[in-house]
Amino acid sequence: MNLNQVTLPVADMPKAVSFYKTLGFNQIVDTPHYARFECPEGEATFSLVLEKGAEHGAVIYFEHQALDAWVEQLIAKGIEFKQLPTDQTYLWREAILFDPSGNKIKLYWAGENRLNPPWRVN
Repeated sequence: MNLNQVTLPVADMPKAVSFYKTLGFNQIVDTPHYARFECPEGEATFSLVLEKGAEHGAVIYFEHQALDAWVEQLIAKGIEFKQLPTDQTYLWREAILFDPSGNKIKLYWAGENRLNPPWRVN
């Protein structure tokens, strides 16, 4: 089994598409009600669907080894962060921001602790 994609609800498709392109994702599907992106590295994708008044409860994580430099580049492009890169007790370094529709995004780097933290179950 493999995860295909995650789909986020958005209230304004053009604004959301512009936001995710600014973050550096490659758009591969473009319709008025649906957009899909691929990550610059690997094979992961995610999509956006136009849903007026949708509730937001999911958090989407995007990993980047040079997290601090990436965040600085995004700040220079006008992206606002709720939390700058911070070391967490669960051994990940995370920055937090919200997309134009209120979806919570965490940009992070966890290294070996991503899949193999000290408390991993065997």
